[in-house]
Amino acid sequence: MNSGIQKALKATGYVAGSVGGALGLYLTAAAVLSRITVPKASTDPREDLDIYIFSNGVHTDIVVPICTPYIDWSETILLANTKSKTPGMRYIGFGWGDKGFYLDTPTWAELKASTAFVAMFYLGTSAMHTTFYQDMQESEDCIKISISHVDYQKLIRYIQESFRYDEQGQPIYIPGHSYGSDDSFYEAHRTYGWFYTCNTWANDALKYCGQKASLWTPFDTGIFYQYR
Repeated sequence: MNSGIQKALKATGYVAGSVGGALGLYLTAAAVLSRITVPKASTDPREDLDIYIFSNGVHTDIVVPICTPYIDWSETILLANTKSKTPGMRYIGFGWGDKGFYLDTPTWAELKASTAFVAMFYLGTSAMHTTFYQDMQESEDCIKISISHVDYQKLIRYIQESFRYDEQGQPIYIPGHSYGSDDSFYEAHRTYGWFYTCNTWANDALKYCGQKASLWTPFDTGIFYQYR
């Protein structure tokens, strides 16, 4: 065999081995660290309202009541920005993620290698995905937890700080994109990557408001492990 070809094959083998090894370490770390519980830090025993941890099988959203004495989300996250504009919605879900991945990949079949590369290597920007619901039902992929008003105010702050705002202090709406009839997208802070994913954002939201969470998880399974 030509020595040049041998060197090329050898180099390819080293690269493949390195990538495989790195991926193996990543998945091992995810499996181990997501099983380590960060205990509930809140000492407030009150259970004033219900929030939901909801997964579509890959991505975790935090779902909260639209209107409470502390905030009416519909005043800034407008129903008018959804296709249906359906009145009477009672809950709103928040999910953070890579903007390119969100907007250009409505289904897994449409995922491009370039989109995945930009997302995983911290090269893109981010977006908030908001979804209105009339009701929430507990299921294998939807877990209800009850928290105090004090803890909810912390969660409000965490969610609000994830949005980017215009000069009038309003979340920056991204027109022309949705997954269904009751959702919309907004500009967000932070950058998506291997170690800070959409599920890491949701897991950190639970930590921020003093609820039980994983030490670290890039996957929805880590969050749901703590509550099942």
